[in-house]
Amino acid sequence: MKAKTSKAWMKEHVNDPFVKRAKKEGYRSRAAYKIMEIIESDKLLKPAHPGGMTVVDLGASPGGWSQVVAEKFAAAGSGGGGKGGSGRVIALDLLPMVPLPGVIFLQGDFREAAVLTELKNILGDQPVDLVISDMSPNISGVNISDQARSMHLSELALEFCREQLKPGGHFLVKVFQGVGFEVFLRDMRASFTKVVTRKPEASRGRSSELYLLGLNKRVA
Repeated sequence: MKAKTSKAWMKEHVNDPFVKRAKKEGYRSRAAYKIMEIIESDKLLKPAHPGGMTVVDLGASPGGWSQVVAEKFAAAGSGGGGKGGSGRVIALDLLPMVPLPGVIFLQGDFREAAVLTELKNILGDQPVDLVISDMSPNISGVNISDQARSMHLSELALEFCREQLKPGGHFLVKVFQGVGFEVFLRDMRASFTKVVTRKPEASRGRSSELYLLGLNKRVA
């Protein structure tokens, strides 16, 4: 049964129009089109931002989201090396990631205090303007367990935003509808003046994933 499921998934993946488009256009994953759509529809990047924006990408590997943001900055005149006139991208993931121009990458487990401290050290005194999180646990197939671990990652990302995101900053996070979703949504509404849901075209229709976008972080 598992082999049949894997074959079915692979067939769907290979024939996926967004997978084909990503290969053709040079993006690292089909997920690039998810962040691209949301960035454009909600105007999340502001190239003229004084001093340049700081964007933190959690769960970044293989780099599709960071790639899109860095390209947007580069098009607006930012330089390489992770910092430029329009902004810098700091990406983090447990898995390795091939380097990207304009992106600082930290490999480590976001759940570990030492890794979080290292991320904060990289940020220094620079305020964070936008946090994007596509973090997801390794799927076990046990729905209750997978949902709990997914929500835990989302909660950690929200806690990071409470500490590091500047007032007025934005937070985009992937969540799965299920146990804990309503509680998490309530917590996000307590931290942001507006919270909206987004289901990008590149999200598979049968997937329970959706994205919550917290706009304008409240002053603590």
